[in-house]
Amino acid sequence: MSLTLATLVASITVFVLAIFLGFELISKVPPTLHTPLMSGANAISGITIVGALILSNTEFQDGHPGLAAWLAFAALVMATINVVGGFMVTNRMLEMIAGKKNRKGGA
Repeated sequence: MSLTLATLVASITVFVLAIFLGFELISKVPPTLHTPLMSGANAISGITIVGALILSNTEFQDGHPGLAAWLAFAALVMATINVVGGFMVTNRMLEMIAGKKNRKGGA
């Protein structure tokens, strides 16, 4: 697959539009919905991890990793950080909710 100027411009355009759309969507979400949306983001990051693992295993040329393998490794690291951080925040939120319920029932 050769990368032409038109393909590069189209890819960058889609990337920039996705950034603007994502920012607009997230900025309009009320704080009470952030935790359920984080669960969805964790699921998407899990899919990214699987895709990065598959890509990093297949993109070796002459025993050396190509650009796609390095990008897959970077995606794997970032998605893993996102998933772990998301689970930590979700766990903390659940502990806060459980703490409120315990205080109501125990008093």
